[in-house]
Amino acid sequence: MPIYEYQCEQCSEVTEAIQKFGDAPLRDCPVCGQAALKKLLSAPAFRLKGGGWYETDFKGGSKKNLSSSDNHCPGKDSKSSCAGCPATSQ
Repeated sequence: MPIYEYQCEQCSEVTEAIQKFGDAPLRDCPVCGQAALKKLLSAPAFRLKGGGWYETDFKGGSKKNLSSSDNHCPGKDSKSSCAGCPATSQ
């Protein structure tokens, strides 16, 4: 769900609200109570709900962690160097 930012035109308080795309914009400020909220243009932010969104959800079994694999360097036993390879950088 998207996270929207609002700023009150009366007290200048900035607040965030998690809303559905189809929800009406907020109007009442949670701090001063005035109907003076204005939606701000900000960087996109959203919340992912449910399982399967985190790396830890895929851990288990005999699966390898691809980020720690050193199979990316075909010439690690040769004299050629691989950029970013800890086996060849000294």
